[in-house]
Amino acid sequence: MTISSFDDLLRSAGNQQEPQRLLFVFARAGLPDDASAEQRERFEAGEGGTLTPLMCVDKLPAELDSFETLLSESLQFEQPWDIVFVAAMSGTNGISPTAEQAEAALQSVVEAIRTGRIGAFIPFDHQGRTVQFS
Repeated sequence: MTISSFDDLLRSAGNQQEPQRLLFVFARAGLPDDASAEQRERFEAGEGGTLTPLMCVDKLPAELDSFETLLSESLQFEQPWDIVFVAAMSGTNGISPTAEQAEAALQSVVEAIRTGRIGAFIPFDHQGRTVQFS
């Protein structure tokens, strides 16, 4: 299944053979203080920059009925974000991964984003649409 929206992700997670737990890391796009004029220009054009993880949370797919629910919850933290990265953990023998099991995985996702290794995650914008990085 091609995932082009958050709703696609929820459907896909619900259709897996084993129950899933979704991992969310909200990040802010920015520039380092020592960015060059060229880097600043590219960033203003929507390219380049850095991603800084701000907050993370794990959820069972059943805890979210739409992207609007996730967005509403994220706005309660009063930290403006630009991108939310999503990964999934698969359960075993019909049992979902626990929140405790998700904690280490969430920290791995945060570290991967900090170091620019984002290829294994699905990024979404504020409208719940996937974002393509070049």
